[in-house]
Amino acid sequence: MDLIRAFNAELVYIRSPFPMGKKGLMLKDGKLSPAGGELEQMIAMWGPAAKPGDQARISGIIIKDKSIHFEINGGPVKKQKWYQRIQVGGSGGMTSVAPSDPNANPRGSYVDLVFDKYVPELGPQQLKDLLRPVFDFNAKSAVEAYLDTLPPKVRDAIKGHHVLVGMNREMVTTSKGRPPKKTREKDGETEYEEWIYGDPPQDVDFVRFVADEVVRVETMKVDGEKLVRTEKEVNIESPTVAKTTSEPAVRPPGAPSLRRPGEEPDPSSPTNKPASGPAPMPRPTSPDPGSQSPVPN
Repeated sequence: MDLIRAFNAELVYIRSPFPMGKKGLMLKDGKLSPAGGELEQMIAMWGPAAKPGDQARISGIIIKDKSIHFEINGGPVKKQKWYQRIQVGGSGGMTSVAPSDPNANPRGSYVDLVFDKYVPELGPQQLKDLLRPVFDFNAKSAVEAYLDTLPPKVRDAIKGHHVLVGMNREMVTTSKGRPPKKTREKDGETEYEEWIYGDPPQDVDFVRFVADEVVRVETMKVDGEKLVRTEKEVNIESPTVAKTTSEPAVRPPGAPSLRRPGEEPDPSSPTNKPASGPAPMPRPTSPDPGSQSPVPN
């Protein structure tokens, strides 16, 4: 009863992304699953129910044999009110008193805190510590909760309102706010978007994005000095990129190539080395006019 009183309808800040859909997260021994590419694929398919820094409400808590089930924002399944299940029958058939919206799409999710054999005796503070990977109960604002999930270098840059090469759009927005001006251009085959902060006679920052990553930061000083940074200053590990193995991947013959038209292949690449195998049979040639040997078909 103490746990239900402490957590039911409690407002928290999210520390890990939650996917929409009927499958939520599982937390065991401080590790979340699904994670990495699998979690990112679920979010890409179904959409996010909550992102790091978002505020959510714990709408349900169920204590089971070996786990505690926490639902946020109503859970993944749309629940009906008691009066929505009442139907009135007549000559025209059954009609609901308060029909529900069939297009209603629940935006909630859940996390299961799993234990080895049984749910031990826990106090509210102990349970908050176990839920630290997914919920932040101590943050005072959404920005504070979001900054707590970032590396120290990125966190310090955002607090100082600086932009580092390698940041993503959400980090830049948190650091500098929404850009007053945006431009979209093309550099060869690469499309990019530039966010412009500031107006003369102040310093003007040009932040260039390729996809979701900052690749170039240009600053025009008041005295006319131009500073350009293109070297990556922070490496944000994306869960969508799987770790590569030590063995090179060999592209099968006839597979589509990512090279541009007219681009020469790299001779040192393992994909361009000839495959080992028997030499092809030579094509039969026409016999000498004076020879009586038949021409093979």
